[in-house]
Amino acid sequence: MADLRFATYLAPDMLDVYRAITDRVGTVLGCTTELVVETDYESCRADVNDVCFVCSLPYVMFEREGIDLAVPVAAPVLAGARYRGQPIYYSDVIVRSDSPFRAFADLRGRSWAYNERLSQSGYGITRYTMVERGLTGGFFGEIVEAGFHETAIRLVAEGEVDASAIDSQVLGVELRHHPELAARLRVVETLGPSTIQPVAVSRRIDSVLRSRIQDALVSMHRDPGTRRALARGMIARFVPVGPQSYDDIRRMVDACQRAGFLELR
Repeated sequence: MADLRFATYLAPDMLDVYRAITDRVGTVLGCTTELVVETDYESCRADVNDVCFVCSLPYVMFEREGIDLAVPVAAPVLAGARYRGQPIYYSDVIVRSDSPFRAFADLRGRSWAYNERLSQSGYGITRYTMVERGLTGGFFGEIVEAGFHETAIRLVAEGEVDASAIDSQVLGVELRHHPELAARLRVVETLGPSTIQPVAVSRRIDSVLRSRIQDALVSMHRDPGTRRALARGMIARFVPVGPQSYDDIRRMVDACQRAGFLELR
């Protein structure tokens, strides 16, 4: 059994990057590490992993259920001027390039794909945007759960659904890996920014080791090999974060709860 068990709940196309991060933390700390791929959030509830790459929305929602088992310690800063050197990301609303849609408002009555309900970039920010714009009375004609952003991208590209909100990091990586998709897709609107997904450490881990994990994360871009691995995921570096860093997500959830709009429609 490894000394530290890491887990990812995020996009499959980032798996190699998360594996490199996991390996680097082990090297810096002088311990063994392993990375597991989780398919649901029950392991979060059970606190079976030591370090998690996890979306901010389930972190906030579990907190509201009284489940506060992990602490955000670091988050990536993405490469590119739009990210302004901050740990943020966007949700890019994509349509087929040959579609008539030019803005989110044009999607009334149309089909929409999202990755999964506990995704800030695919679900939470869309829900919040609709509350802010007064679009809570029944806006989409059909809603499809795709499972992953990568699947939603292809549903739009194939014309099986009209639009989707995609994590800007995932979209950037996918278009780099599959440049043929770029000609078939168009971004009509950008939602956000939101504070980007954290690396969270279980509260079972003592504060000294937790700080060492944080230090390993925020310094790993200085290692040339790790810097190249991070670049494959559009990551420039990691910066320290804490629970308060996700107050923007809390405010969005608050607004949706006040409006009684917790499910896309």
